[in-house]
This record gives sequence, structure tokens and C-alpha cells, in this order.
Amino acid sequence: MRHKMVSTTFGRSSAHRRAMLAQLVCCLIEEKRIETTLSRARAARSLAEKMVTLARTGTLAARRKAIATLRRPPMVKTLFEQIAPQCQDRSGGYTRIIKCGARRGDNAPVAILEWVSISPVDKKKKKPVSKADEKKSPSPA
Repeated sequence: MRHKMVSTTFGRSSAHRRAMLAQLVCCLIEEKRIETTLSRARAARSLAEKMVTLARTGTLAARRKAIATLRRPPMVKTLFEQIAPQCQDRSGGYTRIIKCGARRGDNAPVAILEWVSISPVDKKKKKPVSKADEKKSPSPA
């Protein structure tokens, strides 16, 4: 019987579901915000909150448990060294879900999952303009 089952299965096997959620949380750790469907965001939020709570302890056992769950040691290192210290003063609620409407192709509800206290990383870095480049380009009159 399916009484009191809280989580959704996403129509996948348990191994596939765990891998998908671990990948979503790793992308959240790396990119600081992700856009996905609402149901996936809700499931990934639960795992992300548990991982931050685990990382706040900072013990070796907690690190090993996080590696076993997320399967990517570089992301666990980022979680323990960058994200957990910034969430040290919060007692939960490390992430937020912002609803974005429906996806165009299949009308699935889309949401943004992001950290509350951490700003997202800008990928577009502008090259500094040197004085030699300014002299070469003629200014429009």
C-alpha cells in the first residue's frame, strides 16, 4: 500500500531518481541557482537542505556521508568550504523556490531553485579595456 508516502517517484527507478536528485544538488552547488520543473525543485530542495545541515557540522563522517550521497568530491568540497560557512547563522531554510510559469514545449510548471544567502555567479566576465584598445577604436562623432 502507498499510505503516507511523501516523495514522488518521477517515473524512475530508485537509483535513477537518487542520481537525478544528486545531480540537481551538485548543479545548485556549482551554479548557485538552477531552473527546473517545480516537482524536481521541491525534491532537490529537500536534499540540498539536508546536505547543508550535514556540512555545517564539518566532521569527517559528515563529509564522507555527503560524498556517498552526492557522488562528486569537488562539489562536496565546495559545499563544506564555501556554502556551509555562509549558512552558519541560519537554522534552516537555506534555499528558496521561485515559480516561473510554464515551459513552452510541454506546459510543465518551471521554477528556479536558489540559495537564500548566496548570490549567483556571473559567468560573463568582461575583459578590461586597455588604453591601447581605446586609442585604436575611433569614437563615433
